[in-house]
Amino acid sequence: MAIPKRSYWLREVVTENGTSYHISFRDGQGKIQELCVPYDFYMAFRRLELDERKLEGWDYRHREFSEIMEETLNWRALRLPKSIEEVILEEERAELLHKAINTLPEIQKRRFLLYYEYDLNYYQIGAMEHCTPQAVRRSVIIAREKIKAQMKNYLCA
Repeated sequence: MAIPKRSYWLREVVTENGTSYHISFRDGQGKIQELCVPYDFYMAFRRLELDERKLEGWDYRHREFSEIMEETLNWRALRLPKSIEEVILEEERAELLHKAINTLPEIQKRRFLLYYEYDLNYYQIGAMEHCTPQAVRRSVIIAREKIKAQMKNYLCA
């Protein structure tokens, strides 16, 4: 008798006296043992076996059979990675932006960074610096215009 991959196997034996249900398994010494069990017990094992088959099928259907390569991962990604050219351009723009911010007067630079980097509003910045929100707003607008002018000179050149 061939041994299945499971640790037990089920058998129905039909005789002229009726049907008997058997569960076979290997004991600790490696000997095959066979139990004659009631129908309900046999069916519980059958249900267990079918559920296990369903899980194996689900695992098989959802298993990855192709090699996972960088191209496959990129195809699956929600956001595609940036090209080297895009990364370099972004780094250059960021560097230029930092240089432009550093050329601002101290008060404008502080207000600009508080507004854009730390997401504080004009009222919060005004309260911190003991001035009106309108003064903060005007300072931030002037700083933004100076930075735009410097960025435009770089980007148009």
